[in-house]
Amino acid sequence: MTETIERRPLRGSRDSATGTGPAQERHRPGRNNRMLVVGGPPRVDLLPTEVHTNRRQRATVRRAWAGVVVVAIGVGIVAGWAVMERMSAEQDLLAAQGETATLAQQQGQYREVRTTEAGSSLLEAAQQVGGSTEIDWSTTLQSVRSKLPAGVQITGVTVDSASATESYAQSDDPLQGQRIATLTFDATSTALPSIPDWLTAVGGVEGFVDANANSVSRSDDGSGYAVNMTIHLDEKAFDGKYAAADAKKG
Repeated sequence: MTETIERRPLRGSRDSATGTGPAQERHRPGRNNRMLVVGGPPRVDLLPTEVHTNRRQRATVRRAWAGVVVVAIGVGIVAGWAVMERMSAEQDLLAAQGETATLAQQQGQYREVRTTEAGSSLLEAAQQVGGSTEIDWSTTLQSVRSKLPAGVQITGVTVDSASATESYAQSDDPLQGQRIATLTFDATSTALPSIPDWLTAVGGVEGFVDANANSVSRSDDGSGYAVNMTIHLDEKAFDGKYAAADAKKG
C-alpha cells in the first residue's frame, strides 16, 4: 500500500522572488504542487552485477536439474515397461515349453503306432512302385478274344512287359509306335482268316498301339488254319491297382 504525502512549505516563510506568503501561494491558481510517493518501486538498482548474475545462474541450474529429473523419470518408466515385457515373454516361453514337453510325452505313448504307420506307408509306396507296371493279362486276353471272329480259338499266349526298374525295349522300326508290353498269341480258325479284319478288330483293345500277323498256315490235318499274331500295348494297358488314390482320380 502506498501513501501520498503533499509537500507543503513551512509557515511564516515567504517566497524570495514573489514576496507572497504561504497562504497566498497555496491558493494561487495554476500552480502545480510537488507530490512525494512513499513505498513505490525503486528508481535506482544499487545491487552489484554479480548478484544478478548469480541469480540467473541459480535459475539456470534449477531448470537443468528439473530437466534431469524429467529425463530420469522417463527413463525409469521405459525401463520398467521393458522389464514387464521381458517377464511376460519369459512366461509365454515357459508355457510354450511346457506344452511342447506335454505333446512329446503324449507322442511317446503312441511310438509303436507311429512306427507301424510308417512301415505301412513304406509298404504302400513299395506296392505303388512295384505295381506301377502291372497289367491285368486275364482281362486283356479276354478283350482280345472278344474282338476275334466267332469260331476262333486261342491256343497259346506269350506276354512280355516293362518292369518297375527297367524300361521296355523299343523297336528299331520307325513305323512301330512306343510300347510297354507285347502280347503274342496262337489261334486256330476253321475258315480262312481275313487278317485285315483281325487287325482292325483287335484295335479296340485297351492300350492298343499296333498289331501284325506273323504267320498264317493251314493245319496239317486240313481241319482249319493256324494264325500267329503280335499286339503291342502302351501305358493305358496298366491296371493301376496300386496307384495312389489322387492319381486314380486324375
